[in-house]
Amino acid sequence: NSTSPGRRADASGGGGGGGGDTAAGLGGVARAPPPPHTDKEAEALRLAADGAHSREIAAELFLSVGTVRNRLSSAVGKLHARTLVDAVRIARDQGWV
Repeated sequence: NSTSPGRRADASGGGGGGGGDTAAGLGGVARAPPPPHTDKEAEALRLAADGAHSREIAAELFLSVGTVRNRLSSAVGKLHARTLVDAVRIARDQGWV
């Protein structure tokens, strides 16, 4: 066998390049994955997280209430949440809002 035990080329994760974003690979600092939602959806989520209602978000962002509802609904779906409250919790836990 030409490979020594310390240099095995298997999927055990111990060796050379390409291992992805692990905490050890980044000097011990884990990085959150990028958000699946758009910046516009995140902005609406951020305001909702602060307790704003759709009408208030619409006024703040100069949008129609329907557009705000669509953005929030889209963000809920992309985060695989059941409700807006769940989506806000997920986004907060990930550091996206």
